[in-house]
Formats: sequence, C-alpha cells, structure tokens
Amino acid sequence: MKVGILLILFGILISNLVTGQNEIIQETNLNKDLVLILDSIYQEDQKYREEIQEIETKYGWNSKEVQDFWKIIAVKDSINLIKVEKIITENGWLGSDIIGEKGNKTLFLVIQHADTKAQLKYLPLLREAVKNGNAKAEHLALLEDRILLSQGKKQIYGSQLMSDPKSNEIVLFPMIKPETVNERRKNIGLGSIEEYLKNWDIVWDVEKFQQRMAEYDLKRK
Repeated sequence: MKVGILLILFGILISNLVTGQNEIIQETNLNKDLVLILDSIYQEDQKYREEIQEIETKYGWNSKEVQDFWKIIAVKDSINLIKVEKIITENGWLGSDIIGEKGNKTLFLVIQHADTKAQLKYLPLLREAVKNGNAKAEHLALLEDRILLSQGKKQIYGSQLMSDPKSNEIVLFPMIKPETVNERRKNIGLGSIEEYLKNWDIVWDVEKFQQRMAEYDLKRK
C-alpha cells in the first residue's frame, strides 16, 4: 500500500515538473515585446467597456450618457486598430505560442470592435489562422455573427445582443434556426445559449424568440 502511494506521489511530482518545464519553455518562446504591447492594447479595449456597464446601469442603454461614452470608445478602438494592423501586417495572425493567450485574444477583440470594412478585411486571415491552430474557432464565430448583422442578415450563433426599442429589454439580434442554436455553438466550442444569456440575466425562451423573429420578418417585407 505504501509503495502504491509513493508511486502515485512520484507520478504527480513528475507530472508537475514536466508541466512546469513546459510552461517555462512556452514562456521562453513568447515574443515579450509584442506580449507587452498587446497587453496594453487589451487594457485599453476592456477598460472603457467595463466602465460603460456602470453607466448603462445608472442611466439606461439608450441614454445620452451612454451614447457619449460610446463615442469615446470608438476613438480608442480606432487607435487600437492601427496598432493591431501593424502587428498583423508585420507578423501575420500570431498564435498563443508566440504572443500568449491574452495576446491572441486581443488580436480578435480589436478586429471584432472595428468597423465592418476592417472586419471583412481580416475575416479570411482569421479563418486561415483557425485552420492553422493560431486562433480559436469561437472567435471566428463571433466575428461572423457581427459581420452578418452589419450586412442586414441574421446571425448564426446568437452571440450578439441589442436593446429592444419597444421594451428597452436586452434581447438577441435576429438569428437563423434558433431551435438548433446550441448544436451550432457546440460545434465551434461555445457554451450553451442558456449559459451565455445568463450574463445579462436573460432566460432563453425559444418560443418567445421565434415570435419576436416572426414580427421582425413581417416588418422587413
């Protein structure tokens, strides 16, 4: 029994040592200059979006205060885009093995928050990066949803929300086949729509959504 326990403990020790060595190797391979630049960009991207949540809670989604703050965010986003475009132009879409998980996520976030022209420009590059293991499939899904909506089409994965002008509720933008959305989300590594919507205290009701969609389609005709 003691021998068995010692073997287990030894195995855990070896595993921890290997994990530690792998982390050291990975850390060594990172481009630290780019990691620092992208970390700064990430902070700029997220800082103002975190602040606007408080303003939305205080004044409401469609308030002048919120609209004015979005203008500030738009300026910050344009500056971040210039920086990220330079990195992508010089290096391609780098994977987390070179710029870390946060750095890789930052590339996506800045493109996701850019205008439609920039999104369409980098969509093929992101698709290729996903194929090569240098980007996450869920990031591609989120970008595709946003582009579709900007083109007046329906989203696929249910990632994008809006404020209902009638009720001021936070609701999903129009989406294709809402009854099978979880299958599509699962296929690209996203959690369920139910869990996702909990972030906004929304209970997923597919029948209610379908009814809203029917009203939306009637207005478009």
